Amino acid sequence: MISPNPSGGILDGARHLYAVRVYYEDTDLSGITYHANYLRWFERARSDLLRLLGIDQRAAIEGGEGAYALSEVNLKYWRPAKLDDDVVIETRCTELGAASCRMHQIARRGDEMLCEAQLRVGFITLDGRPRRQPAAWRAAFAHFMNQGNPNP
Repeated sequence: MISPNPSGGILDGARHLYAVRVYYEDTDLSGITYHANYLRWFERARSDLLRLLGIDQRAAIEGGEGAYALSEVNLKYWRPAKLDDDVVIETRCTELGAASCRMHQIARRGDEMLCEAQLRVGFITLDGRPRRQPAAWRAAFAHFMNQGNPNP
């Protein structure tokens, strides 16, 4: 039997696009997306971006190297997503440091901005201390960030 492999979205220059659909379980009684689900969608998009960049989080965790953890997030809600809407999550890396990176994520329905997030993700040891990101991972992020820049 063939198992479907979930799509990880697509890389489009210096942005990652990840599609989600609003299901009944995502909504409140009024059919509007519950606010915390945007955090889940943004997390899924970031996780699949890492996969597309060749970053193996699981191997890093199992090898005791560390993991990414969200250290800051600021959400702005513009319009509600509703039951059965098709939503695209756009992710950009806006700043890259030795142990962290800043990202900007937007949830859109067509041309309408629904929610946006400004966030910082830090690389930490398994006991929670900040740690430099692996060099290959920083290089992958740097390459991704510069895809939309004609003069990197």
